[in-house]
Formats: sequence, structure tokens, C-alpha cells
Amino acid sequence: MFIHKSAEVSPDAVLKDGVTVWNNAQIREHAIIGENSIISKNVYIDFEVQIGKNCKIQNNVSVYHGVSIEDGVFIGPHVCFTNDKVPRAINPDGTVKSDKDWEITSIVVRYGASIGAHSVILPGVTIGKFAIVGAGSVVTHNVPPNGLVMGNPSRLVGWVCDCGTRLQDALDGKEAFYIMNCPECGRSITREAGRL
Repeated sequence: MFIHKSAEVSPDAVLKDGVTVWNNAQIREHAIIGENSIISKNVYIDFEVQIGKNCKIQNNVSVYHGVSIEDGVFIGPHVCFTNDKVPRAINPDGTVKSDKDWEITSIVVRYGASIGAHSVILPGVTIGKFAIVGAGSVVTHNVPPNGLVMGNPSRLVGWVCDCGTRLQDALDGKEAFYIMNCPECGRSITREAGRL
């Protein structure tokens, strides 16, 4: 394990074997960071966030309370995970909102998914296994496993193999399910028709 001297790590956080924490990162109380994960410069990990093993979290990422990240996830620079569907600083009468006014909403990022730089993930979203979120996307809805989404708001534009290669859709419109074969690694991905 390596923790840079400028990092701020709560004594109540759990960092497992092989974790690396770089300059000016902050990991708050009761956060859990899995084996061999890398927390890069200026990353903020909020309290009780769960991060799996073998994850790579790049510079300036903000991971707020309510987020759960499974094993092997890549998160690009400047990604922000939000957790409040109705953010307000004040009530209608002008009084400051307190913790009791806050309704936490979770985000789940499944095994092996990748999230591109400067993306924003809104509350209540699940990003599927080995999905890819294109850089600069604003994710407002669930992303299916192996889905490729882009844009603001993001939309499903294609499919990717577990290895990350974009797959060609050869669907003729009749099948309920179809199989796409990866030209790079040979893996086959089966998907429900009509998702795009």
C-alpha cells in the first residue's frame, strides 16, 4: 500500500492490500477501497463509498456518498458522481437546508465498466457490466451491460466487447436476440433486439 503524504485518509476508512493513493486525494470515514485500486491526484471519496478491487480512478474525480463501484472499473479524469435529484441550498422560505432535507440516491457501477473523462453520472443510475460511457456524457438513465453511451443526455449508440472493442450490429430486425462477435478477441456478446 502507498499513501502520498499530502493525501487525507480517514482513520475509519478501509484500504485493502495494494491500494495506491496519490497527491491531495481525500478518502472519508467508512469508505472501502478494494485491493490494488489506484486513487489518483485530487480525488474525493465521500463517506461510506464502496470501491472494488483493481479499479483505476483518475485525477480530480468526485465520488459522493451513495456510490458503489464494483471490481475492475475505470473512471476517467474529472468525472463527477452526484447523489441528490433535487439539489437546493435553501428552502422556499429562504432558510438553509439541512441533512434531514437530503434524500440520498444511489449509483452503481458494475464490474469492468469504463467512464470517460468529464462525464457526470446522475443519481439513481446503474452502469452495466463492461459498459462504456463516452467522454463528456451526462448519464441520466441506466446503461445496459456492454452498452456504449454518449452525449448530453447520453443515449445508447452501440455495443462493446468485454475487451473494449466496438461491435458491429448485424441484426436484420427479426430476431428477439442477436449475437455479435468481437473481431479483436473473438468473444461473443448476446443482446436483446431493439435496444438502439
